[in-house]
Amino acid sequence: MASAADPAGYAQLFVGAWLRSSADDAASAQARLAQALAPDVDLPGPVADARSRLESVTAVRSAQRNAGVWVVTVAAQYADASVRYFVVPVAADGTGDSFTVTGAPGVVAGPARAQVPKTAYAVTVPSGGDLASAVGEFFGAYLTGAGEVGRYLAPGVQLSGVSPAPYTTVTLQQVLAVEKAAAVDQVPADGTGVHVQAAVEARDEAGRWPLAYELELRARSGRWEIAALELGTAQKEGRS
Repeated sequence: MASAADPAGYAQLFVGAWLRSSADDAASAQARLAQALAPDVDLPGPVADARSRLESVTAVRSAQRNAGVWVVTVAAQYADASVRYFVVPVAADGTGDSFTVTGAPGVVAGPARAQVPKTAYAVTVPSGGDLASAVGEFFGAYLTGAGEVGRYLAPGVQLSGVSPAPYTTVTLQQVLAVEKAAAVDQVPADGTGVHVQAAVEARDEAGRWPLAYELELRARSGRWEIAALELGTAQKEGRS
């Protein structure tokens, strides 16, 4: 975990101002901001209209080399969807109250694509079964406001639907589970818990949106109930 002095945001602000500035107009607001953040760094000299317009700048990685010395990698995305990565050296005090960019940015290769661990969700849940029906009805209430979310929750679970409801319709596409109990024909004994990943297709006036969620369900009185709406994606090593 990064310390309180992590200067990622400071480096992001600098790169955005630096890329939007020009040495030919050192009095512009962007140039003055870049110079305030990095007093010893030269401004660039872009040719007008020679490059696609800068859309966004995002800090993607920060690493502390030693006390007070950081290196931050910043991604710059342009209107033509191209991306360039810049590495920025930053000095920071121990409290996170003072930062200075100490050198010009350097263009570097982007991060490599990580290998994705094998998912724990290997059990296909029948689309017409009780569990799939419970999941589909829950998301209908959760995302469209069609019905009360509470009727699908296990006792003691507090969960409110998204408000205002963002979608007009939600269709369940697939449910995968960690435990084989999720795929049985009949609802198992009370207290049986399963972890599932649900793929849904949500629609609104702006289009169609494929979404995915993790849930924990528990069996009670012959029905499946939502015990938790989880975040992230469980991997094979993450479940017992």
